[in-house]
Amino acid sequence: MVPELLLIGQLIDRSGMAWCIQSFGRSEMLQIAIEEWAGASPLYTRRMQKALRYSGDDVITIFKGLQLDIGAPPQFMDFRYTVHDRWHGEFHLDHCGALLDVEPMGPDYVQGMCHDIEDPTFDATAVATNARAQVRPIHRPPRTPADRQPHCAWTVIIDESYPEARSIPALDIVARTEAAMWELASIDQADEGRADYSGPLLSDIAFAAFSHSALVRIADEVCLQMHMLNLSFGIAVRARAGDNIELATSICTKQLTGIAGVAAERIQRALKSPPNIDGLTEVLRLHPMLNPSGYVVAEIASGRLLVKPSPAHDDGAWISLCSPASTGPLQAIATAVDPRIVVRVEGTDTDWTAVFERTDTAQKVSPEVEVTKFSLGATFEFEPRRSLPLTVV
Repeated sequence: MVPELLLIGQLIDRSGMAWCIQSFGRSEMLQIAIEEWAGASPLYTRRMQKALRYSGDDVITIFKGLQLDIGAPPQFMDFRYTVHDRWHGEFHLDHCGALLDVEPMGPDYVQGMCHDIEDPTFDATAVATNARAQVRPIHRPPRTPADRQPHCAWTVIIDESYPEARSIPALDIVARTEAAMWELASIDQADEGRADYSGPLLSDIAFAAFSHSALVRIADEVCLQMHMLNLSFGIAVRARAGDNIELATSICTKQLTGIAGVAAERIQRALKSPPNIDGLTEVLRLHPMLNPSGYVVAEIASGRLLVKPSPAHDDGAWISLCSPASTGPLQAIATAVDPRIVVRVEGTDTDWTAVFERTDTAQKVSPEVEVTKFSLGATFEFEPRRSLPLTVV
């Protein structure tokens, strides 16, 4: 499930940016995307380093972090790494799903993603490992010729003479949230399987080699990555919306609705869950909107979801956008599992019960989900791969 969750996380900004363009224009949309990632990725990168015991200040640590980042889900964003020494490395993308999403929209959108967004966000990510790391292009899109392979290539160099990359103010705000500080259960070192990612960098992480305890921790960390990215997105949107609270709430709810539906569809497909109430129950248990447990307080039974006040509500995270007055995200999840399931919600804004019932009438897929499904990531399929250690060339 971890690769699935990483890919779901990659789709978060696809879910929100269409509504940002509509409300603020393309230029502000690009800036929101930059601030969204820069306000979250350094925090969750350090969390994963600590959890899997690979903290360091070199390019190997940077590359390991990318492999476990929702910004670079395996295969969909097919990073291939070369390590020259601790301070010099390269990577290229044999496949970039994000590029294939925007190329049909024209060169201006490719420029926006591969230049305007990537330059500052790569440097922002470097803050987590070494503020003097610089990620610079060897070549990148727009592709010339149009079918150029690999899609892009970059150098990563750490040098004491480089100026330190600086964080943005939103990073300090997100750092004070419950999501950023949330304590998860430690990995059981006695559990069978790999407990950490110390040792050599691997070409592809063999998730099946990790212990059950480690996989649970990784999955929970990835869910927190999504929550932090969403919180950073909300900060950037509210900064543009100003006093128009309804506009900011509407954009954030549309973002959640889109990703909620696509996430449910991918989780159901991965679990091979049946298209019924029991299948919906399985999907809800793993859905990132409701995880990790404790950060989001929810009880899931067959056909029923009970939500209580939680740290996620205190943060203004995704669950705070669901209530008796806002059922769109919950209905998107239900519709993805079985279009004939409808949701009814009763209670208060933070203490409510959702009841799911099967009817004779199929619900339409919401516009928010349709927009998110524009991304090839909505239907992308993973393939088995052999993991090899990467050594200094």
